[in-house]
Amino acid sequence: MASRPKGLKVTDFVERPCFGRNGREIRVRANFFEVTAVPEANIHHYDIAITPEVPPSLNRKIYKQFEFINCKNNNILPVYDGRKNIFTSSPLPFGEAASFEVNLQEDDGSTSSKRPPRTFKIKFKKVNEINMEELQRFLDGKSQLNSNILTGIMALDVLIRHQPSMKYVTVGRSFYTPEGSRALSGGVEVWQGYYQSARPTPGKMMINIDLSATAFHESGSLINVVLKLLGKRSIDDLRRGINERERVKLDKELKLLKIRVIHRGESNSKRSFKISKISPLSAQQTKFDDADGHKTDVLTYFQKTYNKHLTYPHLPCVIVKKDISLPMEICEVIEGQRQIRKLNEKQTADMIKFTCQQPHIRANKIKAGLEILNYRNNDQMTQFNMKVSNEMALVQARVLPTPTINYHTSSKDASFTPREGSWNLRDKKVAEGATLRSWSVLVFGTEPDFPMQSVQNFVRELVIVCSDTGMNIPTKTPPIIHKNAHSDIGESLKQAWIRAGNAAKSQPQLILCILPNTGVQLYGSIKCAGDTIIGVVTQCIQSKHMFQAKKQYCANVCLKINVKLGGMNSFLTPKQNPFLAEKPSILMGADVSHPSPGSNRPSIAALCASMDSKAVRYAAAIRRQDSRTEIIADLANMVKDMLKAFYKNCGRKPERILFYRDGVSEGQFAQVLEGEISAVKAACRDLDQTYSPTITFVVVQKRHHARFFPVDKKDSDRTGNCLPGTLVEKMVVHPVEFDFYLQSQAGLQGTCRPTHYHVLYDQNSFTPDSLQTLSYNLCYIYARCTRAVSLVPPVYYAHIVCSRARFHAHGDNFSEDSSVEGEVTFGKVLPELLKVMYFM
Repeated sequence: MASRPKGLKVTDFVERPCFGRNGREIRVRANFFEVTAVPEANIHHYDIAITPEVPPSLNRKIYKQFEFINCKNNNILPVYDGRKNIFTSSPLPFGEAASFEVNLQEDDGSTSSKRPPRTFKIKFKKVNEINMEELQRFLDGKSQLNSNILTGIMALDVLIRHQPSMKYVTVGRSFYTPEGSRALSGGVEVWQGYYQSARPTPGKMMINIDLSATAFHESGSLINVVLKLLGKRSIDDLRRGINERERVKLDKELKLLKIRVIHRGESNSKRSFKISKISPLSAQQTKFDDADGHKTDVLTYFQKTYNKHLTYPHLPCVIVKKDISLPMEICEVIEGQRQIRKLNEKQTADMIKFTCQQPHIRANKIKAGLEILNYRNNDQMTQFNMKVSNEMALVQARVLPTPTINYHTSSKDASFTPREGSWNLRDKKVAEGATLRSWSVLVFGTEPDFPMQSVQNFVRELVIVCSDTGMNIPTKTPPIIHKNAHSDIGESLKQAWIRAGNAAKSQPQLILCILPNTGVQLYGSIKCAGDTIIGVVTQCIQSKHMFQAKKQYCANVCLKINVKLGGMNSFLTPKQNPFLAEKPSILMGADVSHPSPGSNRPSIAALCASMDSKAVRYAAAIRRQDSRTEIIADLANMVKDMLKAFYKNCGRKPERILFYRDGVSEGQFAQVLEGEISAVKAACRDLDQTYSPTITFVVVQKRHHARFFPVDKKDSDRTGNCLPGTLVEKMVVHPVEFDFYLQSQAGLQGTCRPTHYHVLYDQNSFTPDSLQTLSYNLCYIYARCTRAVSLVPPVYYAHIVCSRARFHAHGDNFSEDSSVEGEVTFGKVLPELLKVMYFM
């Protein structure tokens, strides 16, 4: 690690104390490319304002026109971010500030003089000169991050993105090309894209390059798009027109889509419009006053004016600005428009297939992307004197030792070390089996479709497997009730709850629900009623699994039921978990989930905390807060709830808190440090003025683009991914702060995404080895599967609790697609459930 002057403060967060040593050293390739030459001279930063305001894609066209007129003779090649910032390698010739007018021909290709070019005003103002030496001092660990350095990194980001963004469709830090696109269902296609970002790392800048993919509307004939949206096979299926339900669907899906008209020949084919709605009337029924003031319909108008005979006059028109009605058949959807609505299940599955690529294929595609990014022959980068290596970084890594997992002592395999991150329950019994005495089975479907015999067979198999796995089930034949899936779900659950209590003469513990389909509606209603109205644990089963009744499936269900009822599936020995064993310590995991785009629903914050010395039992706290607010508003009270619950369970206050926080971006670290860490401290003081446990606060990030590829075959698993336990803390991490990447899971399909852990605050004096090993070992005791998972359980559980809380909206269809919503009332999880892992 680089030496620096003593006492120099280089970060507000935690500095890397040293490097870890645990595990076997290996080498991996990382999708980071070294910046071999960073601009040395000062970079000139200008603010640019374009009026009237338009989207970035149009800003770039306006800027291109300006550059063509004003910069071609000055040999200056500025780079532009599409919004407010321009960077140059030498000063622009017009001084500190200047204004220009740019005329841009409307995008309609019209040869007539009816549509004059639009005039835009551009104002330039010099903001700053960026001292690039200061950036190098920061990379060397000799200077703290400041606004000059941040702007320097941004300038490099804009520099590498300038050329692609002028050529391709740009979304955030990625750009997309239609080459190699694949159609999804419903008039949507997925495009391949490339993500690139300038990243500060120890001693040097790196460019992080990755593949990305996003959904676009299919371009071309609007009628073909309509056929796909409505799931029709051919135009013959539309011969009778469309019904009102279909029209409403089209209205929703096509609103604001850009189209061009093609009825006036090639020279006028670029005239573009935005769809505002789909008319309730067909082209032959839509009437309006023509230029002479006579009533006419769209069919007749096109015949007279353009000698165009409409082939599909029975189809509705699309209505564009000023209530202009256009027949569908003269419209084409313009290429390169993003689909921003949530994809349906089929589209999502197809998207995953497209993006799921084996590590070596992904690595090769990333390398191929360098040709498209074209850093070598980039005039702007040459002028700034910036060069990027075309080789992926070769990084030192370590594979951490696999922990030993412990089951009940009567198991044949009571303690064992898994291979490659997964194992099964054969010859194993759960560490502590719960007792299931009072329960019932609620079948959502009629008896001919769900025969009593099949339900009984499944229940018998489930009871056998649960008993063999170590649970105690005195009631082996619970009452079975059939109900219609469209009935009042809350009422059905209530009846099942009463039947369970009456049959066992004790408080009902569980309702096993058998579902006819995978639809979210029924599942959500069951969870809402069970969690917030009745206060009973529910376990849902899909009917296809009931009819098959496989032992492996039943074993997986058993793991969930056991922890929901307070049992313990597996654990680590105190030796493998010294942080928890040495003194009373609590693990906390927090997450915030936000509604889908366009929805005004609240964001949901969840906090999960360990309730025992083995960190296998957890309790949860949930709060709703302003939509899209990331910082947890009521964290102090949530932490208090968890500390009280821990004290009730253990009889002692935790002396140490390890808090894992999911979903925070780098730009929010300072807010989290200020807001959330102080909230945790305030919660402790509120409970007792003298109570001051030591706190460590770690941000956990999954939304990043770092990927690692094994160099030697012996360091890869059977999917070609790095082995579980692969840890990277050098070369591609923060220049000075305490962070690391850990890939704890085994590869199932595609390329594994490591989890990024970043320590913001540490009063527990963690060494890299102690925090890395603890975080990795915890991934082996996630309660609902026999696999190491990709992130620490406290955070994983908080994430599940957030998702579950979305179902607690009363009388709701659990859809967040609508942008116009009434007030939604959310039920509260009943207190008796919050003490157990009801969410599993």
